[in-house]
Amino acid sequence: MPTGHGFSHVGVSTHDMDATVHFYEEVLGFPHVVESVTRVTSGGTVREVYFEIGEGQFIVFMEAKDVPGIPADYDTGINRALGVPLGMYHFALRVRSLDDLESRRRHLESHRVEVTPIVDLGHAKSIFFFDPNGIQLEFCCQTRAFDASDLQRASEASVALSR
Repeated sequence: MPTGHGFSHVGVSTHDMDATVHFYEEVLGFPHVVESVTRVTSGGTVREVYFEIGEGQFIVFMEAKDVPGIPADYDTGINRALGVPLGMYHFALRVRSLDDLESRRRHLESHRVEVTPIVDLGHAKSIFFFDPNGIQLEFCCQTRAFDASDLQRASEASVALSR
């Protein structure tokens, strides 16, 4: 039995909220629907922005400024901070058609975002790119339903060690 109905939100961080808002709203087309600033009692502020990514789900970015105990220069890209290859932690966002996937790829290129060619994953086709925070994103179009063969699948790929 499924335990939920999708997710409410994923929370991540940024050091440059203005660049993040521009990228997610203007480039990706996800409206920001909540913006707040919390004054931290020990000092500094945390700015939060919610981006609606569809079906009542959100990516929430937090930007801490001058908050004691939060370094000003930590790696917001997640993977390097954990010492794992790029792509191990990423967000895959669903698109509904291959035409939509190709359209999004062209749109990203028109905004000078480095984006991969369409990658065939067997059950889906995807494109991969990075946001201004070094977070890897993926637009993914499911091309077939999962079946029993997916439980024992084996494949080969290269590992992205640097950006």
